[in-house]
Parts: sequence; C-alpha cells; structure tokens
Amino acid sequence: MPSDHTDTITDSAAMSQSTSEKENSAVTVLKRAIELDNDSRFQNSLVCYQEGIDLLLQVLKATTNDTKKIHYRQKIANYMDRAEEIKKHLDKLKEDGKYHEQIKIPEDATGFSYEKLFKPYLDQFVTEVWVEDPYIRHVHQLYNFLRFCEMLLKDPCKVKNIHLLTSLDNSGGNSQQSSSLDEIKQSLQSYGVTLELNHSFSIHDREIRFNNGWMIKIGRGLDYFKKTQGRFSIGYCDFDLRQCHETTVDIFHIKHTKNS
Repeated sequence: MPSDHTDTITDSAAMSQSTSEKENSAVTVLKRAIELDNDSRFQNSLVCYQEGIDLLLQVLKATTNDTKKIHYRQKIANYMDRAEEIKKHLDKLKEDGKYHEQIKIPEDATGFSYEKLFKPYLDQFVTEVWVEDPYIRHVHQLYNFLRFCEMLLKDPCKVKNIHLLTSLDNSGGNSQQSSSLDEIKQSLQSYGVTLELNHSFSIHDREIRFNNGWMIKIGRGLDYFKKTQGRFSIGYCDFDLRQCHETTVDIFHIKHTKNS
C-alpha cells in the first residue's frame, strides 16, 4: 500500500539522518581526543577515544555500504590501538607512582563544569570521596558543594560515603552554613549516601580524593566560577557556560602522592 511505502521511505531517511548525526558526533569527539592526546592530557583523551570509538561502532553497525564498512573498521582499529597505548602508558605511570597532569583554566574561560573536570576520573569503583575545602561557607559555595554531590550521584559512580572537611563561618553566617550542610546531609541520606562533616580552623589546602586512587587539587577549590550578571543570565544554571576565575588544577594518582 502507498502509506506503507511512504513509511518505509520516512523510516529509512530518519535512520540515515541518525547515522549521519552519530558520525558527526564521532568526528567531533575524536578530534577532541587527538587534541587532548597532543596536550598530554591522557586520561581525558582516553575517555574521548572510548566515546568516539563507541559512536563509530554504532555507525558501522548501521552502514550497508561495503566500502564504507572497510573505512570505518580501519578507523576504529587505529583509534583502538592508540587508546590501548594510552591505557598502558597511564597504567605504567600509576604503577610507578609518577602520574601528574596539570590543567590551567584561563581567566573568563568556559567549558569547565564539575562534570567536565571530574568525570574522566570517576568510575564504578568510586564509593568514597574526601573533600577538603576551607570555603564551603557562603550560599554560593554551599550550592557549589551541592552541585558536586549531585554529580557524584550519577552513573558510573556508586558513591556511599562523602567526607567534607571545611572551616566554620565566623562572619555571623554560621547558622546558615550549618543548616544548609545539614539539609544536604539529610537529602543525601535519601539516596543511600552518608555525608560526614568535620571542621578545621587551620585548613588551607584544597583537594578532592576518590577511593579509586585519583586526587585533584584546585587552586581555588570548588569556588572557581564567576558570578553571573543576574539570576536569568546564561551560565547561571549550566556551569559549562559559566565564566571561570583563573586557576590551576593538578591531578595525581595516589601512589604518586604517597611516594612524594
């Protein structure tokens, strides 16, 4: 029937468009992987290679042209070889206790949300997290910590315990700090996550540790985002679009810190 024929054409066109979009996404992700690879940001590069390879595999599966299949298989093989080389290199650095990566966030830069920064170091083995940051006190800093906790509740993490060490707010906002952290604690409990709160008057260092071995030190701690012009300005909700203060991020593997 004509309607069936039309449906078939429509379905075919939609499938073709979907495949094209996946191929474009794969190209974008793999270009980013190569850029990160060239900048020696190997952990981030590996994540992008793996994502790009997965997208190309989906494109290959939907392709019927034999010539294109050969092309995609060769590309996939090349990227898989490079990803395996990076993985072995990273494993060796971690085993030798020599892993150290540095990311410099320029003034007014965007694209550095918590998910972009931390996700490459989060996996299904992360069940416990330690946050040491003296400035989880004011309202926007408390929201920063809440956003960080929200990220930890998403896949692939299986977080069960979060430890926060921060300083007490002595400017008269102590009740706001305490009540807000208590509210976050109660909310996390409903997700099966325990928040342990501790305070220190002498804390200065800012670091975040995951029990899979990664340690991230940020010069400004979690508070590296600039204030937006208003509550209805772009970047207020989406931190990838929020401008940043200039800061440096140092990433280590725990064996490196133990030997230093």
